[in-house]
Amino acid sequence: MINFVRRSDCHIIQFMDSKMLTVLILLSALATCLSVPRRCTPEEAAIGRCRTPAEESSQCMEMVLGYCQDVPYSHTTFPNIVGHRSRQDLEMGVEYLFLSMIHGLLNGECSPDIRLLGCSVLAPRCQDNRIMKPCRSSCEMVKKSCIHAFEAIQMAWPYFLDCDRFFVGNEEGCYDPLSELRENQEVAFASISDGGIFTIHQFTYHTNSQMFNILKKTAAKCSHISQTYSIGRSVEGKDLLVIEFSDNPGQHDLLEPEIKLIGNMHGNEVLGRQLLIYLAQYLCSEYLRGNERIQTIINTTRIHILPSMNPDGYEIAASEGHEYNGWISGRANAQNLDLNRNFPDLTSIFYNRHRFRHFRSDRIPIPESYWINKVVAPETYAVMKWIRSIPFVISASLHGGELVISYPFDFSRHPQQRRMYSPTPDEQIFRRLARTYAYAHPTMSNNDTERCGASFANKGGITNGAQWYSFAGGMSDFNYLHSNCYEITVELGCDKFPSEEELYPEWLRNKEALLSFMEFVHRGIKGIVKDEHGNGIKGATISVRGMRHDITTAKGGDYWRLLNPGVHIVTASASGYSKVSKRINLPRLQVGRVDFVLKKVPREPSLDYFNIPELDNYERFDPFNQYEQNSRGELGENGEERTEKPWWWAYFSQLGISAPTWLLQN
Repeated sequence: MINFVRRSDCHIIQFMDSKMLTVLILLSALATCLSVPRRCTPEEAAIGRCRTPAEESSQCMEMVLGYCQDVPYSHTTFPNIVGHRSRQDLEMGVEYLFLSMIHGLLNGECSPDIRLLGCSVLAPRCQDNRIMKPCRSSCEMVKKSCIHAFEAIQMAWPYFLDCDRFFVGNEEGCYDPLSELRENQEVAFASISDGGIFTIHQFTYHTNSQMFNILKKTAAKCSHISQTYSIGRSVEGKDLLVIEFSDNPGQHDLLEPEIKLIGNMHGNEVLGRQLLIYLAQYLCSEYLRGNERIQTIINTTRIHILPSMNPDGYEIAASEGHEYNGWISGRANAQNLDLNRNFPDLTSIFYNRHRFRHFRSDRIPIPESYWINKVVAPETYAVMKWIRSIPFVISASLHGGELVISYPFDFSRHPQQRRMYSPTPDEQIFRRLARTYAYAHPTMSNNDTERCGASFANKGGITNGAQWYSFAGGMSDFNYLHSNCYEITVELGCDKFPSEEELYPEWLRNKEALLSFMEFVHRGIKGIVKDEHGNGIKGATISVRGMRHDITTAKGGDYWRLLNPGVHIVTASASGYSKVSKRINLPRLQVGRVDFVLKKVPREPSLDYFNIPELDNYERFDPFNQYEQNSRGELGENGEERTEKPWWWAYFSQLGISAPTWLLQN
């Protein structure tokens, strides 16, 4: 009789009766011992050389999973890398469900990259009855470009896409699960390439998902001069995605001016959106080609491009198409708010207060009544925060419905007058800025050009906004009165939603105008305001005699002041410092460098807002915390913080499956 101990001790076999031992029993016992997997040594575990039982005894089978049919291999195996023991086990799991939903959850961003990466773990490649693990470098590349999309919807990076845990290095014989996707893209690019560095302009309309992907890929192609970032989300949760160009992306460089370009504020005015997508691609490719003009613009300017401020409205307009789109279908956001009437009406405050001697027409605070009485769209809120966070110098908002450049003020100085010339203190600067775009456009400034209803025959393609038609709560007026930024409105043509055949001709008509506009920022004067120790003074005021509109210095003490050529008296001042004035003679087509050094003096009461109550609270933004997401949740019965689940949680919880708590942040 043979007495066996535990299987882990198979090598200890005690023969109680050697006569009853047969060759068959001996072979059976030996087979039992050999079937026990060898345990990893600590050294093997430390370097990731352990192989699981599934890896030791994998049986390759044909790939039949619906969401993984386009992976660059045809056979997989189970158990998979994360432990699903069969195809049925996987298809019932929340990980596979996640792959089926990720395209919709992220509005098409990072698709199909995330899905293919997930398939490489959940349905791993099998070769010679052995699991092949995906490359860590592929995972890290996708995570770097897509993590922002997860963060934007408050979703954690999926546990099964842990680059360190489930992916391996090249030295361990990994494979790239995205190789076929990249090859197909390269073939498509090569078919329209001229053999060198090229710009891919698909002169068709792009969905929001396609727009996001184009901006991401453009930034990746020119990662040394470009990046994308989100300034917020729309009512329906779509990213307000900006692409930035600079020789130092992500950073404000001292004395380098910043500009912004915004399209699609009205969702049915779509040409500007497409032009800004093309402009981003053009800037990237021409910089790589060695185009000196483009390189100079990018190396000396920080450019921010927001192609779509109203992606929700665009989807409504695009669903109808250019042949059926009405004059207002999709114009408003998903709350049915006109975004260009949704900003604080600071122009009325300017008109009411300008009689005060010390009243300033710059950095006018947002009144508390705005937050109390107005429904503030999330798109408006995001753009206001953006304006306050970056020292923009000039801006253009691209619209449709006319062929003209409009400049502030847009709200009439007499509210009852619908069409009344209402200039800002910087009327001449605005006219020059508007003409820069209009004169570079082949037909906008031509008096013979057929217009869309309004008459600009004697205006050279430009107009004061309130003289055209008056409205309050506009974005351009807000830029001028709340910040240092000079914004114009570019009306690109009569047709708000032109046919796709018109996209290429419109790009040709507007390309030079867009470049000339960006170059205009290098006019006037710039400099740094410092104290006696060489430290920049933030918030110092730069005044020009005869102009009742000042600008303030940025964080490092640098400033930019648009001025027309001529002789000017410029004064720098700051609370607690002496004033310094300089007389300058500014030549044409040049930017002058004018620095100031201010000395400390006893602080005197400020007269800027003397007898003007409630106008000294510029730093107060969203004072009742209605719109900024509160980071603190409610407290539960035991005093613990109770956080509300994100909107996407319902998609999983309603299916009666194990809830993916691993997708919750923190």
